[in-house]
This record gives sequence, C-alpha cells and structure tokens, in this order.
Amino acid sequence: MIGVFPTPRAPLLGITWAGEQRQVHRRAPGRVRILSMSPKLSDLFLPEEVTASRGPLDRAISGIVIDSRRVVPGALFFALPGLRADGATYVDEAIARGAVAVVTSRLPTTAAARVTFIQVADPRAQLARVARRFHGAPDRDLPVVGVTGTNGKTTVTHLIRHFLQAAENRVGLLGTISYDLGGRTVPSFKTTPEAPDIQGLLAQMRSAGCRQAVMEVSSHGIDQQRVRGMEFAAAVFTNLTRDHLDYHKTMDAYFEVKRRLFTGETCRVPGVAVINLDDPYGRRLAGLAGSRTRTVTYGESADADVRAVKVDLGYRGTILRLEWPGGAADVASPLLGRFNVSNLLAATATAWALGHDPVRFLPRLQDFAGVPGRMERVEAGQAFNVLVDYAHTDDALRNALGMLRSITPGRLLVVFGCGGNRDRTKRPLMVQAVQQYADFAFVTADNPRSEPLARIFEDMRAGVTDPARLTWVEDRRRALSLALDAARPGDALLVAGKGHESYQEFADTVIPFDDRQVVRELIGIKTLKGGAA
Repeated sequence: MIGVFPTPRAPLLGITWAGEQRQVHRRAPGRVRILSMSPKLSDLFLPEEVTASRGPLDRAISGIVIDSRRVVPGALFFALPGLRADGATYVDEAIARGAVAVVTSRLPTTAAARVTFIQVADPRAQLARVARRFHGAPDRDLPVVGVTGTNGKTTVTHLIRHFLQAAENRVGLLGTISYDLGGRTVPSFKTTPEAPDIQGLLAQMRSAGCRQAVMEVSSHGIDQQRVRGMEFAAAVFTNLTRDHLDYHKTMDAYFEVKRRLFTGETCRVPGVAVINLDDPYGRRLAGLAGSRTRTVTYGESADADVRAVKVDLGYRGTILRLEWPGGAADVASPLLGRFNVSNLLAATATAWALGHDPVRFLPRLQDFAGVPGRMERVEAGQAFNVLVDYAHTDDALRNALGMLRSITPGRLLVVFGCGGNRDRTKRPLMVQAVQQYADFAFVTADNPRSEPLARIFEDMRAGVTDPARLTWVEDRRRALSLALDAARPGDALLVAGKGHESYQEFADTVIPFDDRQVVRELIGIKTLKGGAA
C-alpha cells in the first residue's frame, strides 16, 4: 500500500489515438513491438522473466498499481513485499476493486478465474521493467541526468536544468521540491518516486516537448529498484556523508548502494559518470567506474577535470575562476558557501560532459534564482540576516554554519532539530556541529513523526558539550520567536532542517508550517509591537 500509477492522462509521443498504435516498445536491438492502446500482459513480460503463471496472458492492462486502495478497473496489481506491510495481504482487495492481473513472488493455492496471476523472482525489479515498457521507455527518447549523493542533489539538479535549458531546449525535472513536466509543475511527493511514477512522469515530459530531463536519485530509489533498467545520459555523484544509517546500517553499505548507479548493476551503465574528487568516497568511486563509461571529475583538487581556483566567498555571493580542459572563465555566483562551489562545479562538469560550452552557459548563472529552502534569505525589514536551509545532517550543518561563521560580523544563532523515525546516530553529531560554530542555538522539533520528541531530545543531549549555549524549546514557532528576539544588528540566524517544507509531521497529524513564512509573520508582529526585529 504505497502509491498509485494509473495510465497517464497526457498522450505519449507516438500515439495514434484514432488507430491501434500506442507506443513503440523495443525489447532488444532489432526487435520492435507496437503496443496497443491497452497493452497486454504478454507485451509487458518477457518469457524468461515469468517463473510461473495462472490465467491468460492476453489480458489488456489499463494501468500499474501498487496500492490496493487505488486500483482502477483493468489494473495490473504488483503485490510488493515492504518494510511495514506485505502487498500479498491486499491481493483480495485489489481484485475486488477491479484488478485483472496480479504479480507476486509466489502463486496462490486458489485464484479467481477472472484474474491472471504472474509469479516472478523479484517483484520490485520486475515492476521497474514493466513500467518502463508500459510507457514506451521514455528515457531512450529523453536523455536523463541522474544526480545522487547525500548533500547537494537538489541544488545540482536545478543548476543543471538551468544550464541546459534554453528557449529551444525544454528540460524536465524530478526532485525533492517539485516535478517540472515541461508544460506544468506539480509538488513532489517523493524525491525519487516509484518506478511507474518515474516512467509516467518522464513520458509526460516527452509528450510536453522536453528534450532532456534531470532527476534526483536517492539511495532508497536505487536500493528499491526504482531506477532498474533505466538509461542515464549522465550520472552525477556529489558526496557521501552520514545519513540514512537507520536504513543502510553502515557507511560502506550506503556507499555500495550509491555505487550501483555507476557500474551497471541497477540501471544501464551511464554515458558519462561525473564525480566529485574532493570527496573521499568520490575518489573511491572514480576508481570503480570502469571502462564502459566516460568519467569526468570535478572539485577544487588539482587533478580534477573541471575545477575551481581563486575562490572568494562573501555574504552576497561567490567569485571564482573555473577551469576545464581547453578553457577557463571567471564567474560571479549568487550562491553562498564553499559547498555551493562544489554544486556549481558538479553542474558545470555535467553540462560540459554532455557537449555544452561553459563559456556559453555560465553567464546564465546570473539569472539563477536559487533553490527554495537552500540558503534562502528571508528579508522582512529586520536588521540582521536570516537564512533558511534544508541542512539536516551533521555534515550539512557544518558546511552551512562554517560558511556563515566566516562572513558574519556579529553572532551566529541557530534554530534546528532532528527528524523522528530516522537515523538516530547523527543526532548527537548534529548538536556537536552546531556547538562548533554557533554562539547560541535553540533546539526544537523538526518533524518528530511517530517518535516521541522526548526521545529525540535525549539522543541529541548526548552531543552537548556546552549546555549554556543551548535552549531547548519543544514548539518550533516559539523557538523561532525567541531566536528573533535574541538577534541583534550584524548577527545571522540560520533556521535549519526543514528548508522548503511547508508542514510539520506529528504521528498521524500534519500541520501547516513553513519556516520562511513563520519568520516573516513573527518579524512583522514584533515590528508592530516595537520589538527587537
């Protein structure tokens, strides 16, 4: 019970609505199959992929669904094993709602005659294969750039799209904040969606006239087979720092999952691998990429293919010189911090590796508005600086606070918390990072989810070395108010953790809460009352 993937409403390229053709499906070089408006099961499964089946394989399919509650008549239901629930539990519900076929890892002992059951070795991997065929392999028509790493994915994807996009070149985007489908933009529901969603969204981009696409590829997306079989024109590695260890358990296991994007084990070997040489895991990955893909490196390291020299960091932006094989350019960037130098290098290296001239696309950087919730300034007439950032790991906090520390003449204040039901090992490390750079911090709720805030605070207190510099406030709005009261001219206040998010999640309750909006409201109230802001 995870998501729904009905037949896309937008027409796909290659559809002839008045005829029988829907899309072209290439099973192998030289083997092309024309699918009907409603493809049959036999169109979507290769014989060698089916372990066993019961019922006819000539049934027409209207859509692909993994959430039994959202089955539509004619749907193909994948009963996926999950971390919290087994999809096999919901097969009867799916059939009752109109599913005509079910994919499982084992056939039932009895089955309704009106339903076809298909047994496969790995339902998740097969879901990706079938979804790609159902939508006509849009990644073959639409070169896709996949960006992975712990930090920087969102900024890098936005920068790449900005560099590649021109009046004649529409570029789609799948990421943490939103999905840009070419003709319209919709809110994101998952950084890397399930495979049928990915393929359906790419198909909509193709239909809307996009020439390329850029997407964030999370470690969960790789490990759970959501990008299985995809073709990436380029795969980009930003960095690897402590995060998601509740899922991956160890850093080595976390790295091994990321590695699969580049070595052909989960998806096709990318056309080019773009790798950060300043990151130790990036150097390790560069040595593993193999000869089947072209590797382009970036960083401030002297041996990087695309590198930054003469970096000048300031509060209003960054000035640097970029060098690449055969060229160089002086660049003024509105982005703040050395970590954004790395993000800029990643985007530049990717666009260059895809055949674009940096001298032509780098001037577009001046028109880059930034990414919502990524070192986003909040201006409401206050006499101090307020920035909202998505930093929610100890490494991201160190990067953000270290940058602000170097350019802030006054004190550095922080409002932050740790998310619930996530990696508990990073919580004391985040507190240590804050104490390393901040003069004072207000520790508060992030998204507790179903975890008691008291337990989150208990984990965080293990990292306290200077308790006098920390104030613990459960209510996030109250914490923001106290921080604004404490700020003076010349100070900087970093509101960390939630970034672009417009909600707080408590167990089964989600309430509206946007750090940027709340800060503006509070400054307005305090100004009217003659407060410090």
